[in-house]
Amino acid sequence: MEATTPRAMGASAKRSPAHAAPRRRALGSMASLGLLASILVSLLASSSAPTPLYALYQQRWGFSPITVTVVFGVYAVAVLASLLVFGKISDHVGRRPVLLAALITQALAMVAFLTAGGVDALLAARVVQGLSTGAAVGALGAGMLDLDARRGGFLNSFAPTIGTASGALISGLIVQYLPAPTHLVYFVLLAVFVLQALAVLALKETVSRKPGALASMAPEFKLPKSARASVAIAAPVMFAVWALTGLYGALGPAITRTLVHSTSVVWGGLPLFVLAGFAGLSVVMLRRAATRRVMLIGIGSLIAGVVITLVSIASGGGGIPSVIGFFVGGAISGFGFGSGFQGGIRLVVPQVEAHERAGVLSLLYVVCYVGLGVPAVIGGVLVVHGGGLVQTSREYGAAVVVLALVALTGLLLHGRRAERVAVVRAETACAKTTLVHSSQP
Repeated sequence: MEATTPRAMGASAKRSPAHAAPRRRALGSMASLGLLASILVSLLASSSAPTPLYALYQQRWGFSPITVTVVFGVYAVAVLASLLVFGKISDHVGRRPVLLAALITQALAMVAFLTAGGVDALLAARVVQGLSTGAAVGALGAGMLDLDARRGGFLNSFAPTIGTASGALISGLIVQYLPAPTHLVYFVLLAVFVLQALAVLALKETVSRKPGALASMAPEFKLPKSARASVAIAAPVMFAVWALTGLYGALGPAITRTLVHSTSVVWGGLPLFVLAGFAGLSVVMLRRAATRRVMLIGIGSLIAGVVITLVSIASGGGGIPSVIGFFVGGAISGFGFGSGFQGGIRLVVPQVEAHERAGVLSLLYVVCYVGLGVPAVIGGVLVVHGGGLVQTSREYGAAVVVLALVALTGLLLHGRRAERVAVVRAETACAKTTLVHSSQP
């Protein structure tokens, strides 16, 4: 029998599993999918959380409605800039590092909100918040599609609506009924982001690192040829539905105060909650419907809801019928928002390869956030220097309807083109079959 030397014993000990260094246990696919969806929800919730607080900030710091829309719009501009710079970087460095950096930055944004003492600080907090969200949404969307294409596609549409709805309503309730109205909601969100950052450390990476990260940060509008026709159809309706969200987020509290004659901040957050809540409902109800049908329902609902909303606020005098009409119109518009947004993603994403997903999703979000921010700021200027709140709402709504009609035209033309292609292919296949049969003895 051979003697065991100390060196051999040491080597054996090093190889023994019992003495091996513990390996970090990664989350499973479903847990990872849930974590990514929860991060998207919390990011969008934090973006809508300040909406009910604008009235309080306005009272304390004495700024005009233009400033409200600028504070709202600067967030969208920051998201847009971040998407252009960081939208594709997770395709190169991985989803996890991008998400971890974004969550840490988002936590810093909550600290900035907590310590804000004026408009400048509020604007700075919104910029930091927007940069974080823009960096994360492409990685989140692509990460969910990496894990499960079907569920990921659904959550890409569902999670943003739930986040937007919950942030506006929960913030309003906290501000109205709990202490520290301008602080507590940000403490809650800060805790959520810290916990999510810790959870991301256990997230399994879904893409391999590849060179070109720095080059990917150079802003460019590069769209794969395979997706260009789909984006041309989806972009107008996605712009329109997010412009409507901008109307409800920036001017919704002022419209509600005019109709309800109440200063409650809960009323201020309720329009955005109704819009986003019914958007989430439409995503659930239409998740198995054909993409073309989803788009048609979205465009039709958007037009009908906007028309009802504009009729309800046309008098500007309020009353129960106007209030009911405003919220019914918001609910129908929200259904159009959810189905139009879902339909746009479902129309475009299947046309691109896996390594192109983050970039294309980021491009779609660029369209969305331009629609969210730019019209809202223009609306604020028109409220003060134009025809006032009611007239601005009419013009805003009319522009949304026009964009919806443009999208409808593109969708119908695309459908006819697809039918012609299908007929040509069928005729070609039939001719080939006939030729084969005729050549046989």
